[in-house]
Amino acid sequence: MARVFLLCTVACLAAAAVHAEDWPSWRGPRGNGYSGDTGFPLRWSATEHVKWQVPLPGPGNSTPVVAGQHVFVSCASQEGRLRGLLCLERDTGRILWQQNVEYAQSDPTHATNPYCSSSPVTDGQCVVVWHGSAGMHAYSVDGTSLWSRDLGEFRHIWGYGSSPVLYRDLVILNAGPGLNAFVTALDKRTGAEVWRRDFPDMVSVKLDEFRGSWSTPMIASCGGQELLFLSLPLRLHALEPLTGNDVWSCEGLGKLTYTTPLVADDAVVAMSGYYGPALAVQPGGQGDVTATHRLWIHDESPPQRVGSGVLVDGYVYILNEPGIAWCIEVATGDVLWKQRLGTGPSWSSMCYADGRLYVNNMEGTTFVLEPDHTECIVLAKNELGETMRASLAFSRGQIFARTYEHLYCLE
Repeated sequence: MARVFLLCTVACLAAAAVHAEDWPSWRGPRGNGYSGDTGFPLRWSATEHVKWQVPLPGPGNSTPVVAGQHVFVSCASQEGRLRGLLCLERDTGRILWQQNVEYAQSDPTHATNPYCSSSPVTDGQCVVVWHGSAGMHAYSVDGTSLWSRDLGEFRHIWGYGSSPVLYRDLVILNAGPGLNAFVTALDKRTGAEVWRRDFPDMVSVKLDEFRGSWSTPMIASCGGQELLFLSLPLRLHALEPLTGNDVWSCEGLGKLTYTTPLVADDAVVAMSGYYGPALAVQPGGQGDVTATHRLWIHDESPPQRVGSGVLVDGYVYILNEPGIAWCIEVATGDVLWKQRLGTGPSWSSMCYADGRLYVNNMEGTTFVLEPDHTECIVLAKNELGETMRASLAFSRGQIFARTYEHLYCLE
């Protein structure tokens, strides 16, 4: 299998609007954790290879996004009563502007999931951020407010975390989890609703039910057809992104999903959270393809998974929540190796940049691995020494790392 970034043309951003070296969304320019750039550092620390380091107004799990000379990061303060978007100057880390939204109502979340856990998305001209119950908001890159939309209250004991994605003139969001949960597409220019899908399996019957999806959608072209892939409770769905209409779905996921689907021409891999199953589906077909297109399923004692994996040369590499890395062969589902990395757990997603794998744990340690399906080869271990649940962002030889205290630019 050739590398997934050559197989899958992800259509979440207009090519004319976003530079190829940017990192405009949570999982990068292709939505799959890949960077096409080179020159990224192999080793760093809190004092070495740091171009700049900026204190943040509050802790958070969202990942920064980068477009041109702008770096955007969502961040809450005042115990979630202010939910904000910061814009920093790429070269210096200087804060160019900050837009805050006030939300004083009671809004449950977990202590490990601070408010503003949803990452922003940008096309280089506007930037869109979802603040959960405080609504979705769009700004120009100079900080001018363009529109705001109230999508309702989102109440779950663990909070929210899915990030919006862009597709042509649409902003698509997996909104939830909790008592109010749905998938919607808004007009990027106005915020008007274009389509909405309600999936009954998404919705909880009570605030503390262990059910919901924190998964960010993936848009990719497989077999010449652009599809929106959604990991939702119990099923992986493939929809038409312009209309939200069903194309196919496959059952087998658990009631909780966090990771983004991984897409190649000959397989789509989806994984549950909270010890639920992982599965792979052959693209194609119509309707329920469980019996005809499901390639394999891991449903016996799978690990807890929060961060997404990355697909390289037919193998999935992922750091599971307990801090154990796995390599899985996509064609067969065989687990080829397992290796503990460090001593801490991880919620962060694996990224592929400059021919290497990068992933961090909650202790602020980033592991750099060789993508090798025969053994786990650790090339470097880099410590920032601060709590870190966000994923890394890669752009033009620089790595942007968000901890609970700072935003770092490493080069």
